[in-house]
Amino acid sequence: MSKTTLTRGRLIAFVGQLGKFGAVGLVGFAVDVTVFNLLRTTILDSDEVHAGPIYAKIISTLLAILVNWIGNRLWTFSANRQDHTVREGLEFFAVSLAGMGIGLACLWFSHYVLGFTSVLADNISGNVIGLALGAVFRFSLYRWWVFAPNRSGAPASSGAGATSAAPSAVVSTDSLAAVRD
Repeated sequence: MSKTTLTRGRLIAFVGQLGKFGAVGLVGFAVDVTVFNLLRTTILDSDEVHAGPIYAKIISTLLAILVNWIGNRLWTFSANRQDHTVREGLEFFAVSLAGMGIGLACLWFSHYVLGFTSVLADNISGNVIGLALGAVFRFSLYRWWVFAPNRSGAPASSGAGATSAAPSAVVSTDSLAAVRD
């Protein structure tokens, strides 16, 4: 295996991809928080439905996953999206569900173990702490598993399957040998 060096181009590509992921995430976050709070303060109020905050978070997160899937597939990781859309979608959904589990665990712990039951506390635990931890987890697995260019079924970066002129943020070790200082 070749020893790889971090080049300026790779760093710029990584930061660009991270920025796109963050922008898509902000849209998903807006969907998540809006739907969560609408449900949490109306039909899934914890005074009416004991597990209302948990149900509200599941529904809002599932909608945000759909928004994030579209944004990440078509923009953030467009150069590395798989030819096998169903497999990629299932992997994306699996990673997103695990990320949702991180947010739910934070919400559950805060609401039911620590006893912080206000809407503000639920938002901080589920939509700030849980979201931050889940975002690190999701970005890592999206980048190195779901949308990894070296996966079978990934379009060649220079072939007809590539849909974006943006440089790939994930570069194989063979191509790194050519860019080494």
